[in-house]
Amino acid sequence: MMRWLCLAFVFVILMLGGCVSAPVQEMSDARQAIQVAKEVGAESRLSQINLQKAEQFLKQAQQALEHGEYNTARSHARAARDEALEAQKNMD
Repeated sequence: MMRWLCLAFVFVILMLGGCVSAPVQEMSDARQAIQVAKEVGAESRLSQINLQKAEQFLKQAQQALEHGEYNTARSHARAARDEALEAQKNMD
């Protein structure tokens, strides 16, 4: 019983601290979205502007991450993902 209480306590602490943790998933999502956009040829079409923006946002996210600015990094990573997805949509 005590073990479960300890595990529950750790879980709650991790959930509360989640807002200030490194945006690992967001960075991964952004990188993957950019890679997919490149693989489907987004860089050779009108969507190139979106792809360039995505790469710039990802670079800014990485810099913020290196400085421990996790909320800024998370925001830039999400913007990078969104721009990469937009690049994929704008291929036509």
